[in-house]
Amino acid sequence: MPVLIKPHRFDPYAALVEYQKGLRAGSYGAVVSFVGVMRDFNQGGEVSTMTLEYYPGMTEKQIERSCQMALEKYSMDDALVIHRVGEITPDEPIVLVAVWSAHRSAAFDGCRCIINDLKQHAPFWKSEQGQQGTRWVATNTPDITKDDT
Repeated sequence: MPVLIKPHRFDPYAALVEYQKGLRAGSYGAVVSFVGVMRDFNQGGEVSTMTLEYYPGMTEKQIERSCQMALEKYSMDDALVIHRVGEITPDEPIVLVAVWSAHRSAAFDGCRCIINDLKQHAPFWKSEQGQQGTRWVATNTPDITKDDT
């Protein structure tokens, strides 16, 4: 279950296809992926760029724990997480979470569990730049509910 932090733009769909080539054909019946993309607005203001910072080593370990938790809770075969850091502009992918499982239910639940846990616990810091200047974003998780994990 690789966790990759990328300082440059990546193609989530090409990464998913490439990773899947290394899995045994026929060993899974479902693939569920989530791609988070930067939007040009947040908290009522325009956002022209965003900078994501992270704690090297610690961030990957926390995301690995999120994946392991989902693996233990749901019947998943494998997972892949790729997360961007650095300067990001609107419409660029920020995160890919992909899950392989024998059944769709476990794949959907596992993917949701990983992204929600990542958003709540992985040490990332986000600043946004726009017409209002630069501001640090205090929270990433306004749309997560207790029922999502």
